[in-house]
Amino acid sequence: MATGRTHRPATRSRGIPEATVARLPLYLRALTALSERSVPTVSSEELAAAAGVNSAKLRKDFSYLGSYGTRGVGYDVEYLVYQISRELGLTQDWPVVIVGIGNLGAALANYGGFASRGFRVAALIDADPAMAGKPVAGIPVQHSDDLEKIIQDNGVSIGVIATPAGAAQAVCDRLVAGGVTSILNFAPTVLSVPDGVDVRKVDLSIELQILAFHEQRKAGEEAAASDGGVPAAARSDSADQGPDGDMPAVMPA
Repeated sequence: MATGRTHRPATRSRGIPEATVARLPLYLRALTALSERSVPTVSSEELAAAAGVNSAKLRKDFSYLGSYGTRGVGYDVEYLVYQISRELGLTQDWPVVIVGIGNLGAALANYGGFASRGFRVAALIDADPAMAGKPVAGIPVQHSDDLEKIIQDNGVSIGVIATPAGAAQAVCDRLVAGGVTSILNFAPTVLSVPDGVDVRKVDLSIELQILAFHEQRKAGEEAAASDGGVPAAARSDSADQGPDGDMPAVMPA
């Protein structure tokens, strides 16, 4: 079976926009659910609703894949599952290393969705000598001293960082030095990487802060409505919106 070290996804070479690439996993999740229910075809409207996008955007995204569906029939579910999986590189084996086997790292190691989506946890790495050899999700934890060798021996190109923030950059540097070219970062810090290395950041605290903003806004609107007034947030909406009417991103100071 091919590994991630010798095969790369074709999306960039085919000119698929990054925004479309970001939505492909949403379509794949919805299509996989349909496939599991033995649904043979799906309309663009039904699939768009299941994926949480509008149907015009879905049809535009699928046009980059060369899929246009059949009028009056819709899209073939199994074919789309294969086509999107191929574009995302999920029809091949992607060995992954997880660095930092604390509570979060252990939870990621135990996540059953990796294998079903084309990812194989090849190694678990931790800097604590007491963790060495302990099995997590059936995989013995290895010490970080051997990180570069583990990457090379397993042909790893994707690394997951689940360390404390203070250790993340040093781990990132070692992953890159070992040959990793894509990193999923759960540490609450911004990583610096050279050109050619992709980083995706998952920060649960930021997502919760954004939700807290929306909860506070809703509470203010409800209070204003009960008083028969207009909330200040509503009065300032037009000034705060961007040229396309989108609210600016809210980031913590």
